[in-house]
Amino acid sequence: MRLHSRVLLPLLTLTCLVTACRDEQAGPPQRAPRLPAPAQTRTLDAAPQDLTFRSGATFAGGAVVYLGSKVTPAKAAPGEQVRLSHYFQAQRPPPRGYGFFVHVVEAASGGMLVNADHEIQDGAAPLASWPVGKVIEDVHSVPMPSVPARVMLGFWNDSGRLPVDDARAHDGSQRMLGPVLGDSAPELPEYAVTRASKAPTLDGVLDDAAWKQARPVVLVGSFDGRPAQLRTEARLVYDDAHLYVAFDTEDPDVWGTLKNRDDPIYEQEVVEVFLDANADGRTYNELQVSPHGVIFDAYFPARRQGMDKSWDSGMKTALKVRGTLDDATDRDTGWTVELQIPFARLAEVPHVPPQKGDRWRFNLYRLEHPNRRNVEGQAFSPLFVGDFHALPRFAWLVFQ
Repeated sequence: MRLHSRVLLPLLTLTCLVTACRDEQAGPPQRAPRLPAPAQTRTLDAAPQDLTFRSGATFAGGAVVYLGSKVTPAKAAPGEQVRLSHYFQAQRPPPRGYGFFVHVVEAASGGMLVNADHEIQDGAAPLASWPVGKVIEDVHSVPMPSVPARVMLGFWNDSGRLPVDDARAHDGSQRMLGPVLGDSAPELPEYAVTRASKAPTLDGVLDDAAWKQARPVVLVGSFDGRPAQLRTEARLVYDDAHLYVAFDTEDPDVWGTLKNRDDPIYEQEVVEVFLDANADGRTYNELQVSPHGVIFDAYFPARRQGMDKSWDSGMKTALKVRGTLDDATDRDTGWTVELQIPFARLAEVPHVPPQKGDRWRFNLYRLEHPNRRNVEGQAFSPLFVGDFHALPRFAWLVFQ
């Protein structure tokens, strides 16, 4: 079942007050006392030829390149220690004041499995000391997880993480993608959104040329990626001012009791769009529409934190119900809805209008309540956890 921020945040706040908890995803905890350091930094002229994972992605505008890693043994039983060797090279004098972190996360959800933070070469090779052109090797061990996992690594200080230059090489929160441990999770889907020569008319009828030319996608089970019980098809297009999203849902009983803006319509039947325009894995917007045309919109400055319902998306919608609203005695066939979302109102949009090649993170959802009792979550990019805010599993929205 989905845990929405309205429900989760008070519990999380109370827990933190009682236990002084911290977000392990935000950065490394306080370090253990430094071990005795070797006499000098160990360097190599080149990385080994038998790397099991190759990267080449860079930090800080090309200052540091992550060459890749070697996992030994490549296959191991759950709980068995595996040796991780990471290889980096400074292309120019690296920035000062950054420590090193390594997170082993669940491949499907991004949830922390192992916090393997440590100092490179037992403290003998801080980032600022790296000689330009030489390869730095870092070696440590972790237990093989019992679920598919991914190694995330990078550099941090109290101000945040050292930026990764290519959005495709990190998880949306400046954690560089490293090797996979165990079987990998499904790749994140992409949606190539095309520019409409003529904007669709907002009438709830999906017969415009823009919708006919847009790529249709069918939502799947949000928890496991299996086919959903009831079909939901979605399409997206854009113009200079707006992103347009259309949903066509199969639904034998279209209903809802919540009628006011920003009511918790996520507890009933609803379609949703989550947009992380700058793909930073932190700031994002949540937009929802119910079959009654009720809108819920909110801004989040960080994952599940600071939900701001006073934010006004400026979104306009139109929908058509194929049947009778709120009448359980007859059989409906479904409902269609169009969303017109202004770019200028969204959080941290890199370009207005978007430029060709811009890559956002996003997801599309539907919540359906068969028999008005059970709940089925659907998504474009399956989450493999009961949380629609699982940002690492957001898909890519690529502007054409």
